[in-house]
Amino acid sequence: MHVPDGFIDAPVSVAAGAVAAGAVAVSLRGARRELDERTAPLAGLVAAFIFAVQMLNFPVAAGTSGHLLGGALAAILVGPYTGVLCISVVLLMQGILFADGGLTALGVNITVMGVVTVLVSYGIFRGLVKALPRGRRTVTIASFVAALVSVPAAACAFTAIYAVGGTTDVPVGKVLTAMAGVHVLIGIGEAVITMLTVGAVVAVRPDLVHGARGLAAPLKLRVGGALVDAPAAHPAPVAARPPRAIWATGLVTALVLAGFVSFYASASPDGLEKVAADKGIDKKAEEHASKDSPLADYGVRDIADPRVSGGLAGVIGVGVTVVAGTGIFWSVRRRQTKDAGPAHVPDAV
Repeated sequence: MHVPDGFIDAPVSVAAGAVAAGAVAVSLRGARRELDERTAPLAGLVAAFIFAVQMLNFPVAAGTSGHLLGGALAAILVGPYTGVLCISVVLLMQGILFADGGLTALGVNITVMGVVTVLVSYGIFRGLVKALPRGRRTVTIASFVAALVSVPAAACAFTAIYAVGGTTDVPVGKVLTAMAGVHVLIGIGEAVITMLTVGAVVAVRPDLVHGARGLAAPLKLRVGGALVDAPAAHPAPVAARPPRAIWATGLVTALVLAGFVSFYASASPDGLEKVAADKGIDKKAEEHASKDSPLADYGVRDIADPRVSGGLAGVIGVGVTVVAGTGIFWSVRRRQTKDAGPAHVPDAV
């Protein structure tokens, strides 16, 4: 659902940019409370993983494909504030290096694909985990539903922006019907990917999943024939060092997906591209400012073999995203530690 340049007029693009900038600023402050020594490097990995999976377009209807948006996945794994930052990093790398998503439309894309998906999905997720019995199964079920709803919500958000600042004269009702219809189907794929990924991490290290914290069911003891809650035990200390095995496994997976599996992705236009072509929204689309990038369209210039070109571009994209994301999240974490200051030690009496 990467909105290109020319779909939305300049004033609305600027307004969306201001909304996106405000959301990123708020998220930078909020992420300080979500990140620690273990989760900061994982947040960079989440961004790289989302970049890789977004290269895997899957067919959803005749001549139409979809791809992961990632807002729900990021919010559940590393928290809503950090999730907005993850998607923003991915969109920035895609726009600058790969000419995917317009640069003047960057604010629109962050607002639609980052802010809206995170807010909607995490709100639904938290509501479900509070209403359902506590446990790992609840986390996976809630992640499925949250991701499923977040995609058509993003499609509706784009339609609302188009209604205000669209550059073509297409009835909004037709745009909404087409966008919502195809993105409900895409949402099913998003939900499956999100559920499987969250479930895999929860099964191995539930303590690393932001949305799974505090969801363990309390231990019950039978006393006098009745079940009562066992006394709360003091939690065992958790190692401060990053979970290297999880990080390495995730990075290798992202590299394989982007460098090899992406070659077999659907070549059909995604939901927005298909709707734009069918309804005429793309009549005033503009060439991307980064169209001459050596990595434009997810291929490496001057490499003729499409498999090698696309795979190498994917590997470069994962590498750049994980480095940029990890650097940003470590900086946010260090700023939080610096602001907290050293612990106060009372004077000896």
